[in-house]
Amino acid sequence: MAGRIVLVPFSPRVAPGLVSAAAWRLMTGPDAVVHTGSPDHPVLPYLDDADVQIVVFDAEAGAYEIAVDLIAQAEAGTTVVWIAAPDGDEALAQALGGQLAHGSEIELELLPGSYDLPGAKVLDLIAVMDRLRSPGGCPWDGEQTHQSLVKYLLEEAYETVETIEDGSYDEPGPGRDALREELGDVLLQVAFHSRIAQEHPTDPFSIDEVAEGIANKLIGRHPHVFAGASADTAADVEANWDKIKAAEKGRTSAVEGVPLAQPALSLADKLLKRARNSQIPVQVPAIPEESAAQAKDAEAVGQLLLAVVAHARSLGADPEEALRAAARGLRDQIVAAETSRDARVAG
Repeated sequence: MAGRIVLVPFSPRVAPGLVSAAAWRLMTGPDAVVHTGSPDHPVLPYLDDADVQIVVFDAEAGAYEIAVDLIAQAEAGTTVVWIAAPDGDEALAQALGGQLAHGSEIELELLPGSYDLPGAKVLDLIAVMDRLRSPGGCPWDGEQTHQSLVKYLLEEAYETVETIEDGSYDEPGPGRDALREELGDVLLQVAFHSRIAQEHPTDPFSIDEVAEGIANKLIGRHPHVFAGASADTAADVEANWDKIKAAEKGRTSAVEGVPLAQPALSLADKLLKRARNSQIPVQVPAIPEESAAQAKDAEAVGQLLLAVVAHARSLGADPEEALRAAARGLRDQIVAAETSRDARVAG
């Protein structure tokens, strides 16, 4: 009766001592003959501790030569196990498949020795960045700084927004492929900045600390999920988020932490949101009743905003600067309201 050949690949992103139960039973079973072409494979010490006999092929042996040897053993009824190299030994797999495709009774199987966890491919990105920033890597990547990469961070973020706004990101095809690519470009910026930060002479941090920090932040900002707090609506979640954030950072004003350098429209929106969540009354200009009556949906509001921009241009005014000035006035109004409220409480 013919035996079988089992190819056992291992994920290079998983600790070598973590082996799937099925692969371990196979490799340590009494009927298996274990082979490899990688004398330094990280799983070999563990098999050696289990007294598994391992045949290591010479580095000069070609895929065809190894395939012939393994097939001959399997034809004698043996279960032949091949521990694949980190690259998967694709040439050997093809050589085996080619020779067994013509009526052979030998079974060729694939049994993963370990599996990637979700997010494991991020380790590949980290390894690539390490190579690019290390001596002998890329001259351009090696000379970049946090400051020099700012424009790329903004550019990639804007390109991601544009891809989403194109509207075809949710259907299989070019739009969704583009979104995956743009998200990768944004992720690259995080990895790049983290790798630069790792090189700081006195206060280094790596992407591990970056990931740990955001994970802890998400847990702390979602007590309704990870603790016993209550938040029945999305609005409740936002209000809790702002309160927790203010307490964490020791903020005494609703406007603290609002980046004034962001685009004027998002700045105004953020300030109004902070005022609402902090229950601070503010006075904002009212739009004409006729315009308000017509702006009943997002599209109509967009047209109204566009009309305001066009009007500003007709007056020779910069709409971005005009709205930014109004937003700064709103910020001052919020601070004044907080000061007045605090004075009343103190009195």
